[in-house]
Amino acid sequence: MKAIIADDEPLLAKHLQARLTAAWPQLEIAGLAANGIQAREMIEELRPDLAFLDIRMPGLTGLDVVRALSAEARRHCRVVFVTAYDEFAVQAFEREAVDYLLKPVTDDRLRAAVARLRRVMELPATADSADILQRLQALLPKAVEHLRWVRASVGNDVRLVAVDEVCYFQATDKYTAVFTRDAELLIRTSIKELVEQLDPAHFWQVHRGTLVNARQIVSARHDALGRVSLKLRDRPETLAVSRGYAQIFRQM
Repeated sequence: MKAIIADDEPLLAKHLQARLTAAWPQLEIAGLAANGIQAREMIEELRPDLAFLDIRMPGLTGLDVVRALSAEARRHCRVVFVTAYDEFAVQAFEREAVDYLLKPVTDDRLRAAVARLRRVMELPATADSADILQRLQALLPKAVEHLRWVRASVGNDVRLVAVDEVCYFQATDKYTAVFTRDAELLIRTSIKELVEQLDPAHFWQVHRGTLVNARQIVSARHDALGRVSLKLRDRPETLAVSRGYAQIFRQM
């Protein structure tokens, strides 16, 4: 059994690859695509049995990828959409998706998806997508409104900071420090509260007191003692990863 993964966030694609490999060792991940155009080309050239497609990607959306496939490729390849947006569910199943995974995908949900995929792969590729939609819509959780802005203090001033601009959050004695590309600010919200409010697909806890913007991670360095440190795109310092979270970066 052969599959490809398409996601414009390389770290998320590699993370899903590692988790799929653990949950389904017999599944070969034949390629990782960084955009919709690459995904369509991989499906046409490699003829995978499965394609795990993000929906919002540059070039072509995941839905557009399926629409652009040749009839032969569409017959051969089953599609699973992996996305942070549940409003595309109906369109996804109209494209005959066999599953629809909402980010962040829990381990239990991924195991259930793998078990279902193994069963579905034994069925004809023309399985009724309306029936699949009816069975799977119950699995779609309600959309969660994640934190988008924080009010942070710098000196006597208060700034409204978009969370997308935050490189990482780090706990201090009484406050939480907010590190952006060019500033260090303070908020009173604890790391524990931020974990509950931020989108876990984009902000990863790498230490008891540290949350990092996954889109800021350039590389993970492993030393001889097994310790992991992260290099960020817009900050000069490196971030230490505690042993409890090191498995996230095992494949990097």
